[in-house]
Amino acid sequence: MTMQPQLVPEAGGSPNPGTPDSPLSEAGVAAAPQEVVGRSPGQLAWRRFRKDRSGVISASIVIFFFLIAFAAPLIEKLYGKDPYTRYGQIHPGLLNEVGAPIAPNGGISGEHWFGIEPAVGRDVLMQLVYGIRTSLLLAVVVVIIVTVVGTILGITAGYLGGKVDYVISRVIDTLLAMPSQLFFIAFTPIVLALFVSERETTPTMLRATALIIVLSLFGWTRIARILRGQVLSMREREYIEAAKVSGAGSGRIIFKELLPNLWTPILIVATLDLPTYVTTEAALSFLGVGMTEPTPDWGRMINKGFEGMQSDVTYLAFPAIAMVIFVLAFNLLGDSVRDALDPKSNR
Repeated sequence: MTMQPQLVPEAGGSPNPGTPDSPLSEAGVAAAPQEVVGRSPGQLAWRRFRKDRSGVISASIVIFFFLIAFAAPLIEKLYGKDPYTRYGQIHPGLLNEVGAPIAPNGGISGEHWFGIEPAVGRDVLMQLVYGIRTSLLLAVVVVIIVTVVGTILGITAGYLGGKVDYVISRVIDTLLAMPSQLFFIAFTPIVLALFVSERETTPTMLRATALIIVLSLFGWTRIARILRGQVLSMREREYIEAAKVSGAGSGRIIFKELLPNLWTPILIVATLDLPTYVTTEAALSFLGVGMTEPTPDWGRMINKGFEGMQSDVTYLAFPAIAMVIFVLAFNLLGDSVRDALDPKSNR
C-alpha cells in the first residue's frame, strides 16, 4: 500500500487554508480576531440610567437647581436686585397704603420679574434663588454628616456583633420610635437657648448650626440600620472568611471587602434623603423654628404667602411650585439611580 505524504503546516499556520476553519478569508487575507470588551459595573449602571427617560429629565432639573443655587451671587449681580433690600419702601408706587403690590399678579414687572413681597417689597426672584441656596446648603451638610455617621455605626454594629451590635441597635430603635418632627419643633429652641439668651438676636449661622445638629441627631439611624443588615449577611460569606484565614485585619476587611459592596445602598439612601431634608428644613422654617427673617428661605416665604393668599396668591405660588418641582425631580432621580445600580434591572 502506497503511503501518501502528509503536509506539516508551519508554526502558527492553518492546516488547511481552504477549510472553513481557516482564519484566512476568501481573499486570502487573515481575519483579525474580534476582541471582547467587558463593561464595568459603573458603565452598566450608566447605560441603564441613560435609557431611563424620567431619570435623565429629573437629573437635568436637579442640576439646574444646583446651578441656580451655586450661581446666586452672579445672578444677583446680573439682575441688579438682592433678596434683602425693601424696594417697596424705598421706591414709591410699588405698594399701596395697605402694603399690597400695586401692579397686578404680585407686582410682576420689567424691574421685578416674579413680583415683590407684600408689606416690605423685597424682590421675589432673588428670594427664590437664595432660598434654594439656603435649603440645599443645609440639606447637603446634613446628608454628609448622617451618611458618614450612619455608615460607621452601621458597619461597626454589623461586623463586630455582640454587645456593640446590641447597644447600637437599641439606640437606633429608640430614636426611630420618637416622633422626629415634634422633636425638631421642641428641641430646636432649646439648642438655640444654650448659646443665645432670649433677649439677644440669634445669628443666622448659629440657627443653621442648630438645625444641622437636630436633623443629624435622628437622620443617621436609617442608613445605619440598612448597612447593619447588609453587613450581617455579608460577613459570613466565603470571601470574608477567606480574608480572615489569610490574616487580613478588620480594617482591611472593612475597607477592601465590605465597603466596596456597600456603595450602592449608601448612594441610594443619600439620594433619597436630600429632598427629605429640604422639605424638613422648609417645614421648620414655616413653623417658625427654622430660618427666620430676613434670611431667604422657601418655608418662610410659604408661611408669609399664606397670610396674604386671600388678596394675592402669587407670592405663595412661586416658592410652593419651585419646591414641588425640586422634590419631585429629586425623588424620581433617586428611584432612577436605584434602578440603574440594581444589577437585576431589565432596563
